[in-house]
Amino acid sequence: MRAPIGDFDTATPAPDCLDDLVAPVADAVRHWRGAVPADRILYVETDPRWADTAVFVEHYGRDLLEQSANCVVVAGRRGGETSLAACLVLSTTRVDVNGVVRRHLGARKASFASMDTATGETGMEYGGITPVGLPAGWPVLVDSAVADLPYVLVGSGRRRGKLLVPGKALAELPGAMVLEGLGAA
Repeated sequence: MRAPIGDFDTATPAPDCLDDLVAPVADAVRHWRGAVPADRILYVETDPRWADTAVFVEHYGRDLLEQSANCVVVAGRRGGETSLAACLVLSTTRVDVNGVVRRHLGARKASFASMDTATGETGMEYGGITPVGLPAGWPVLVDSAVADLPYVLVGSGRRRGKLLVPGKALAELPGAMVLEGLGAA
Protein backbone atom coordinates (compact mmCIF):
# COMPACT_ATOMS: atom_id res chain seq x y z
CA MET A 1 0.00 0.00 0.00
CA ARG A 2 1.20 3.52 -0.77
CA ALA A 3 1.69 5.83 2.23
CA PRO A 4 -0.65 8.87 2.26
CA ILE A 5 2.31 11.10 3.27
CA GLY A 6 6.09 10.82 2.91
CA ASP A 7 8.31 8.81 0.61
CA PHE A 8 8.04 5.33 2.10
CA ASP A 9 8.41 2.11 0.15
CA THR A 10 5.32 0.57 1.74
CA ALA A 11 2.75 1.31 4.40
CA THR A 12 1.06 -1.59 6.16
CA PRO A 13 -2.17 -1.37 8.15
CA ALA A 14 -1.07 -1.66 11.79
CA PRO A 15 -3.43 -4.60 12.53
CA ASP A 16 -1.54 -6.58 9.86
CA CYS A 17 1.90 -6.11 11.47
CA LEU A 18 1.37 -6.39 15.22
CA ASP A 19 4.65 -8.34 15.57
CA ASP A 20 6.55 -5.24 14.39
CA LEU A 21 5.14 -3.15 17.25
CA VAL A 22 6.10 -3.05 20.93
CA ALA A 23 3.59 -4.82 23.19
CA PRO A 24 1.64 -1.77 24.48
CA VAL A 25 1.22 -0.38 20.96
CA ALA A 26 0.20 -3.77 19.52
CA ASP A 27 -2.34 -4.18 22.34
CA ALA A 28 -3.80 -0.72 21.66
CA VAL A 29 -4.17 -1.51 17.95
CA ARG A 30 -5.61 -4.96 18.70
CA HIS A 31 -8.26 -3.46 21.03
CA TRP A 32 -8.85 -0.28 19.02
CA ARG A 33 -12.22 1.41 19.57
CA GLY A 34 -12.82 4.59 17.68
CA ALA A 35 -14.70 6.15 14.81
CA VAL A 36 -11.55 5.83 12.67
CA PRO A 37 -10.99 2.10 11.91
CA ALA A 38 -7.71 0.56 13.13
CA ASP A 39 -6.70 -0.37 9.58
CA ARG A 40 -6.35 3.35 8.79
CA ILE A 41 -3.41 3.43 11.20
CA LEU A 42 -0.42 2.57 9.05
CA TYR A 43 3.03 1.29 9.97
CA VAL A 44 6.08 2.23 7.92
CA GLU A 45 9.48 0.62 8.40
CA THR A 46 12.25 3.19 8.82
CA ASP A 47 15.96 3.12 9.46
CA PRO A 48 16.82 4.07 13.08
CA ARG A 49 19.88 5.97 11.83
CA TRP A 50 17.44 8.54 10.45
CA ALA A 51 15.10 8.67 13.45
CA ASP A 52 15.85 12.27 14.43
CA THR A 53 13.44 14.71 12.79
CA ALA A 54 15.85 16.83 10.68
CA VAL A 55 17.61 13.82 9.17
CA PHE A 56 14.35 11.89 8.88
CA VAL A 57 12.61 14.49 6.68
CA GLU A 58 15.67 14.79 4.46
CA HIS A 59 15.46 11.05 3.78
CA TYR A 60 11.72 10.37 3.78
CA GLY A 61 10.26 13.63 2.44
CA ARG A 62 10.41 17.31 3.31
CA ASP A 63 6.60 17.46 3.40
CA LEU A 64 6.77 15.37 6.57
CA LEU A 65 8.11 18.24 8.67
CA GLU A 66 4.67 19.89 8.76
CA GLN A 67 2.93 16.52 9.15
CA SER A 68 5.04 15.03 11.95
CA ALA A 69 4.29 15.19 15.64
CA ASN A 70 6.45 14.56 18.68
CA CYS A 71 5.07 12.74 21.70
CA VAL A 72 6.77 13.70 24.95
CA VAL A 73 6.13 12.52 28.48
CA VAL A 74 5.78 15.22 31.13
CA ALA A 75 5.69 15.04 34.90
CA GLY A 76 3.43 17.38 36.85
CA ARG A 77 4.08 17.87 40.56
CA ARG A 78 1.85 19.25 43.27
CA GLY A 79 2.14 18.69 47.01
CA GLY A 80 4.57 15.78 46.80
CA GLU A 81 2.45 13.97 44.19
CA THR A 82 3.72 13.40 40.65
CA SER A 83 1.46 12.62 37.72
CA LEU A 84 2.54 11.72 34.20
CA ALA A 85 0.95 12.78 30.94
CA ALA A 86 1.80 12.69 27.26
CA CYS A 87 1.84 15.72 25.00
CA LEU A 88 1.56 15.56 21.23
CA VAL A 89 2.64 18.61 19.24
CA LEU A 90 3.79 19.29 15.71
CA SER A 91 7.51 18.73 15.16
CA THR A 92 7.86 22.39 14.20
CA THR A 93 6.76 23.50 17.68
CA ARG A 94 7.67 22.79 21.28
CA VAL A 95 5.44 21.80 24.17
CA ASP A 96 4.35 24.70 26.39
CA VAL A 97 5.22 22.77 29.56
CA ASN A 98 5.25 25.69 32.01
CA GLY A 99 2.07 27.26 30.67
CA VAL A 100 -0.62 25.13 29.03
CA VAL A 101 0.56 21.76 30.40
CA ARG A 102 1.14 22.93 33.98
CA ARG A 103 -2.26 24.67 34.14
CA HIS A 104 -4.09 21.75 32.53
CA LEU A 105 -2.57 19.23 34.95
CA GLY A 106 -3.23 21.50 37.92
CA ALA A 107 0.44 21.17 38.79
CA ARG A 108 2.60 23.59 40.71
CA LYS A 109 5.57 22.52 38.59
CA ALA A 110 5.80 20.61 35.30
CA SER A 111 8.82 19.33 33.41
CA PHE A 112 9.82 16.72 30.88
CA ALA A 113 10.00 13.28 32.46
CA SER A 114 13.42 11.67 32.63
CA MET A 115 14.34 9.18 29.91
CA ASP A 116 14.23 6.31 32.42
CA THR A 117 10.75 7.32 33.60
CA ALA A 118 9.43 7.84 30.06
CA THR A 119 10.69 4.50 28.77
CA GLY A 120 10.00 2.56 31.95
CA GLU A 121 6.42 3.75 32.31
CA THR A 122 5.49 3.43 28.61
CA GLY A 123 7.38 0.26 27.64
CA MET A 124 8.61 2.13 24.56
CA GLU A 125 12.03 3.17 23.27
CA TYR A 126 13.27 6.69 23.83
CA GLY A 127 12.93 8.59 20.56
CA GLY A 128 10.03 6.37 19.48
CA ILE A 129 7.39 7.11 22.12
CA THR A 130 3.93 7.26 20.60
CA PRO A 131 0.54 8.30 21.97
CA VAL A 132 -0.90 4.95 20.84
CA GLY A 133 -0.69 2.45 23.69
CA LEU A 134 0.15 4.69 26.62
CA PRO A 135 -0.67 3.54 30.15
CA ALA A 136 -4.36 3.61 31.11
CA GLY A 137 -5.37 6.74 32.94
CA TRP A 138 -2.73 9.00 31.45
CA PRO A 139 -3.92 12.31 30.05
CA VAL A 140 -2.94 12.58 26.38
CA LEU A 141 -2.79 16.26 25.52
CA VAL A 142 -3.07 16.77 21.76
CA ASP A 143 -2.41 20.11 20.11
CA SER A 144 -5.37 21.11 17.93
CA ALA A 145 -3.04 21.55 14.93
CA VAL A 146 -2.19 17.83 15.18
CA ALA A 147 -5.83 16.74 15.45
CA ASP A 148 -6.69 18.77 12.34
CA LEU A 149 -4.28 16.96 10.00
CA PRO A 150 -5.54 14.19 7.67
CA TYR A 151 -2.48 12.05 8.59
CA VAL A 152 0.24 12.58 11.18
CA LEU A 153 3.59 10.81 11.41
CA VAL A 154 4.29 9.72 15.01
CA GLY A 155 6.56 7.21 16.69
CA SER A 156 5.72 3.52 16.72
CA GLY A 157 7.06 2.75 20.18
CA ARG A 158 10.55 2.02 18.88
CA ARG A 159 13.11 3.93 16.84
CA ARG A 160 12.75 1.57 13.88
CA GLY A 161 9.39 2.35 12.31
CA LYS A 162 6.74 5.03 12.48
CA LEU A 163 2.97 5.19 12.51
CA LEU A 164 0.87 7.27 10.14
CA VAL A 165 -2.31 8.09 12.05
CA PRO A 166 -5.30 10.23 11.06
CA GLY A 167 -5.43 13.32 13.28
CA LYS A 168 -9.03 12.49 14.21
CA ALA A 169 -7.91 9.11 15.56
CA LEU A 170 -5.32 10.79 17.79
CA ALA A 171 -8.05 13.05 19.19
CA GLU A 172 -10.05 9.91 20.11
CA LEU A 173 -7.29 8.09 22.02
CA PRO A 174 -8.14 7.08 25.59
CA GLY A 175 -7.53 10.09 27.84
CA ALA A 176 -7.09 12.45 24.86
CA MET A 177 -7.85 16.11 25.23
CA VAL A 178 -7.41 18.48 22.29
CA LEU A 179 -5.95 21.81 23.40
CA GLU A 180 -5.29 25.07 21.59
CA GLY A 181 -1.78 26.42 21.97
CA LEU A 182 -0.19 23.28 23.44
CA GLY A 183 2.57 23.60 20.84
CA ALA A 184 4.40 26.93 20.89
CA ALA A 185 6.56 28.28 18.09
